[in-house]
Order: sequence, then structure tokens, then C-alpha cells
Amino acid sequence: MTSSPTCPRRCGHHTWTVEPISYDAPQTQELLLRLHDEQTQLYGFADHPADNPAHHFAPPHGLFLIAHDRTTGPVACGGWRLVVPQTAEIKGMYVAPAARGQTLGRTVLRHLETDAQLRDVTRIQLERGAANLVALALYRSHGYTPVPSYRTGRDPRINRAFSKPLTPSGSD
Repeated sequence: MTSSPTCPRRCGHHTWTVEPISYDAPQTQELLLRLHDEQTQLYGFADHPADNPAHHFAPPHGLFLIAHDRTTGPVACGGWRLVVPQTAEIKGMYVAPAARGQTLGRTVLRHLETDAQLRDVTRIQLERGAANLVALALYRSHGYTPVPSYRTGRDPRINRAFSKPLTPSGSD
């Protein structure tokens, strides 16, 4: 990801690019507020995007990505941030409803993992809502395994925590 800031991807009649963007960019915030609205409708509450400082997602200690569809504009996003040395957290993964089922989530996730590996991250973690079965299946299919919650005060009936080991890019 760091060697090439954009990644054209074709899927059927859709073409999109995935590229780095600031967490506090208007396009990013628009998608994150849509995610917030969906989570609030589903669970009755949600973490607000403003709770995450934008600098947490700035290289070299993080990265935020946005996917643009050539015809419809921003359709997906996601980021990682370093939480402790060599451990990163995936945050803000979202695919707009009209763009779901086209491997965008998988594409963004792969880019995030690759970038984290290039920055010597050896463990990546994330948290998702229990009702988001599609996202949970995506993470499991990418080698994430359930772990106890790493955030205090989370309700295990609602939140699911996952983790995955990463091999730093310099390792053989």
C-alpha cells in the first residue's frame, strides 16, 4: 500500500480506487457518520467518530483509507491506529449499502493489514457489533479469532472483539 497510494479495482461494471485520506476529511466524516447512524439504529447507541482524534490515523502510527467509486463517489472506508507498540486496532470500517457485496470491505481490510505489517505491527485487533454478521464473517475469513474485550465497559452481548497475528514485512 505504501509503495502505491492508489489501487484501481474492477468488479463487474464497478471501478473504484482505494487511497489514503485524513480521518478528519469531509468525505471520511460523511461515511463515518453513516456508520454511526447505522449502528445507532441497530443497537440504540454507538461510538461517535469525533471520539477518535484524527492524528491517531496519521502515518507512521496509523492510516485511514477511502474507496471511491468512479460514478458514485466515496463508498467505503477504514483505518488502523497503533494502540501500543506493535499492536494496531482497525476502526471505522464501513461500506455504503449500495456498494456491499462487491469485495470492498475485503479490499480495504487487506490494504490496512499490509500497511500495518510494513510498519512492524505484529498484532491487529478490532471490535464489531454482534448483530453485524456479514462483518463478523469477513473478519473470521481473514484469520481473526475471538478474544476477550480489550476495551473496558463493553457489553459482551453487543460487542465482539477479535485479534489476528501479523508477520512484519521484514520477517522471513
